[in-house]
Amino acid sequence: MEKLQDFQVAARGEGFIEVKDNEDGSVAWFRNALPDPDTNVHKRLCIDSLTSSATVYWETTGAKLNSKTFRTASSMRAWLSFNPVG
Repeated sequence: MEKLQDFQVAARGEGFIEVKDNEDGSVAWFRNALPDPDTNVHKRLCIDSLTSSATVYWETTGAKLNSKTFRTASSMRAWLSFNPVG
């Protein structure tokens, strides 16, 4: 449970806001507050309690969807510092 809270704190600290669109309660969805300047699309973040992981989804120019999964909040925070959310 503490690991999931670490992901949530890291997400909020990196500019993500929670989105209330899950029904089963095993995941928490976030999106960045501002869209990416190049694509005008919001990055999304899924924190999964079943796998104790977080995955960031984003779109690049040309509408290519990318994702990156993290097992620790510190690795997610480090990656986001080099790939800002908006």
